[in-house]
Formats: sequence, C-alpha cells, structure tokens
Amino acid sequence: MKEYITGIQHVGLPTEDMKATRDFYGQLGFEAALETLNNGAQVVFFKLYNLVIEAYEVKKAAGAIGAIEHVAIDVTDIEKIYEEICNKGLNTLNDEIHFLPFWENGVRFFTIMGPNHEKIEFSQRL
Repeated sequence: MKEYITGIQHVGLPTEDMKATRDFYGQLGFEAALETLNNGAQVVFFKLYNLVIEAYEVKKAAGAIGAIEHVAIDVTDIEKIYEEICNKGLNTLNDEIHFLPFWENGVRFFTIMGPNHEKIEFSQRL
C-alpha cells in the first residue's frame, strides 16, 4: 500500500465563519489555492508551502480542541488503495469511492475511521 501514498494532501477543518477563517489563515501567510462550492457550502483550500487546509462551511462546527474533521492522504491509485483497505478489513465506515469536481480535473476519495474516531481520507487528484 505504501507505494501508492505520496504524503498528506490536506487537513479538513469545518467552519461556521469562512470570513474569520480566511482572515486568520491569511494573517499566517496562507493563500486561497482553490475556492468552490460543495452542495451549496463554501469550500476554500488554503495553502502555505506544502501545507493545505481545506476549510468548509457547516451549520454547526465542534468549536473545540480536536475539531479537525479529517486528514487526507495523497494517493496515486485510489482503486488499489481502496481494494487493500477493504481486504484488510479497515473500511470501517463502509465508504465507497466518491468524486468531487475540485481542482483542475476533480478528485476521487474515500474515508475510513481510526480507533480513536479519527477520520482518514484517501484522496487522488485527477
């Protein structure tokens, strides 16, 4: 499985206030690398060097320490990773491979849950 993983792709951060989020990360030097909508909710990928934070609007964010919603791992072959995860019994959410029209050609991804209720997303930019 390691041969298909290239690193962390992004960290997912739900927000109730995109303007405050944009202002805060902008002051830290992040730039908006992609702005889009997902089911009517605003999504902004903030980038600083090789660190990417995906902020997305929700009605009610946890607003507490530990509120990062997921960590996305960058992969080169989503089908192979999905097959290996399922074969190892690690597809704890019984998720399927999804597509979103993000970035230039879209992204395919699926998510599993770790033993501490951490969500791990495997994501391939197309």
